[in-house]
Amino acid sequence: MSAGAIPAASDNLAVEGEARLGWIRSRMHLLAAVRADFEVRQPFAGLTIGVSLHTEPKTVVLLETLAAGGARVVGTGNHGSTQDDMVAALATRGVTIFGKRDDTLAEHHKNLNRTLDERPDILLDNGADLAALAAERGQADSIIGGTEETTSGGFRLREDYADRIPFPVIVINDSPLKAIGENRHAVGQSAVESWMRITNLQVPGRRFVVAGYGWCGRGIAQYLRSLGGKVAVAEIDEIKAFEAAFDGHRVAPLAELAPWADAIITATGRPNILTDGVFSSLQDGVVIGNIGHFPWEIDVAALKAQAVSVTTVAAAIEQINLPDGRSITLLADGRMFNLAGTAPKGNSIESMDIGFMLQALSLERVAANPRSLVAGPQRVPDDIERHIARMTLSLMKSSQ
Repeated sequence: MSAGAIPAASDNLAVEGEARLGWIRSRMHLLAAVRADFEVRQPFAGLTIGVSLHTEPKTVVLLETLAAGGARVVGTGNHGSTQDDMVAALATRGVTIFGKRDDTLAEHHKNLNRTLDERPDILLDNGADLAALAAERGQADSIIGGTEETTSGGFRLREDYADRIPFPVIVINDSPLKAIGENRHAVGQSAVESWMRITNLQVPGRRFVVAGYGWCGRGIAQYLRSLGGKVAVAEIDEIKAFEAAFDGHRVAPLAELAPWADAIITATGRPNILTDGVFSSLQDGVVIGNIGHFPWEIDVAALKAQAVSVTTVAAAIEQINLPDGRSITLLADGRMFNLAGTAPKGNSIESMDIGFMLQALSLERVAANPRSLVAGPQRVPDDIERHIARMTLSLMKSSQ
């Protein structure tokens, strides 16, 4: 099947996807303005953009905006979060997204390779999967530049691939607009809402430990406490721990907080946060879940290896039964539970409108003038940030 072709079985999915998209698109006013501009100027004419990004309705609005600007868009979703009706809807626009929601991790890696087989000029990356693979395949010299959505991907680019990425990568999560609007307030809100929806448990009076006090951790702690949760923070960075304490949270090492917790949410962007040493101290019935990009913050393999049995309680809920009689409740198999959980909604429409405008204008800068950018990971150009801030404030003022 040629790229972009729609199998007959996807026709109904595409119709279902279109029904969901109308509401989303009608609330993404910033991207609407960008699309109208791109349609006239065609900044991506003749270029292929390779994508690795959670494929949900708000993503569709971004990708159709890039396609309207002349780009050939091809890519893959992220493991466990792809929404099949959105893939089908994109196919009707000539945008090819490889993969489906129930792909295995091995299949997801094949989809990343298929994306690079399409020889993209520009990367729209999430977790640095495409950039890292391009380096491994010896394909990096053919790429003129790209963007990286996440803090986790920024860590990989700066630490593991520091000398292997010869093209500029604008790290969207370095933007204060995204940090405040999307990570703190939108991830904070969606993580807490998803935790309640998946578990059907109350927040008031429950003891939560938030591992990590970056922007996402700040937001999760804030929204949990606003709903009556008792919140403690585990953070190894002294300055962030200082901030958490002055924000009114109990702050202590994770080893000290783990036995106290009724629930633990990881939000560090780093691997091996909840491991054997923590599992052994958890109380019976504790709920654990991850909100970081990669499913590596909870050592799920080690947890399940020591289980006498694993019971699927409901969609996105597993009960890990241990030899000593305790059970640990795991959400979404350690993946981002606000996107890989049941009936995923993700971050708010308005927050993603801001974040995806950052993406669109950063990708335009890469396409138009990559030599104005240095090689490797870097923050969003200041003029783009300030332009979006002004537009957002104008929209908010007009609605008052």
